[in-house]
Amino acid sequence: MIITFEGIEGSGKSFHLKNVKKFLLKKKINFISLREPGGSKNSEKIRSLILNKKSNFTKYTDLMLYLASRSENIDKLIRPNYKKKVILIDRFIDSTIAYQSYGMGIDKTLVKLINNKLLNGIKVDFTFLNTVNNRNLKSRLLKRKSLNRYDKFQISFYTKVQKGFLKLSKLNKNKYMVIDSNKEINHNKIIILNKIEKLLKLWW
Repeated sequence: MIITFEGIEGSGKSFHLKNVKKFLLKKKINFISLREPGGSKNSEKIRSLILNKKSNFTKYTDLMLYLASRSENIDKLIRPNYKKKVILIDRFIDSTIAYQSYGMGIDKTLVKLINNKLLNGIKVDFTFLNTVNNRNLKSRLLKRKSLNRYDKFQISFYTKVQKGFLKLSKLNKNKYMVIDSNKEINHNKIIILNKIEKLLKLWW
């Protein structure tokens, strides 16, 4: 089972993924967890390039770096554990489409074509999409001790990306849960963990 956590900066996706990890540990369920960009050893090297504040890549270079990171993860982490363990991923395919296509204007057909080639039959089982309004986005970014390159775009860019995420969620509603992260965080924590428990009963 592959479960992904998607959303723009400040949406709380990483926080909720950590809670799910604690939940699975308590239940003694085997899982792996990774982030994108990053994850495997080589992917973490690529992450440091993409998010470095001094980097100034073109949008196509960014795309290829993200996909290179994914290629390493699929080969080293995802495929060896596919259908053997729960796989939790902090950002995955939808992030590439939302950021690089809806946000930066790269043709979705190109992104999907390369993604499909890399995945080669691997499918995401469920996605938690975390949304956030502009006011909370700004305040949460201001509270961060350090900002990476992707934390410094214009608010209009994040708005386009979030709209892209929402469009993707509507294409397959049964496999998405949209979480309003403007609501109290523990309220959302309960919702997500309850859904995880239901998913485990279906697949385990």
